[in-house]
Amino acid sequence: MSFDTIRVTAIKSLYSQAITFRGDDAFDNDDNKIVLDENLIASKEKELQTAYDKAKYQRDRAEAYPSVVDQLDDLYHNGIDGWKTTIKTVKDKYPKG
Repeated sequence: MSFDTIRVTAIKSLYSQAITFRGDDAFDNDDNKIVLDENLIASKEKELQTAYDKAKYQRDRAEAYPSVVDQLDDLYHNGIDGWKTTIKTVKDKYPKG
């Protein structure tokens, strides 16, 4: 996740009225500048980054799994056990953190 994405996500989760972002500033629906607590934002950014990093195996698996079409073909030709073997290979390659 990029720094800007983390910052915007952190601000939106802490300041529900934040609608527009320009530079490092956030504004409400009436274009009023919102006073931001940088320490609170930094803490939330760290929390979000930790959660994102912890879920890396999920993103890796999603890219590595065969398409649904290929999985259905695998089921048809190799049965449940063959399909499980294919899926287990990916799960073993990208274990839960």
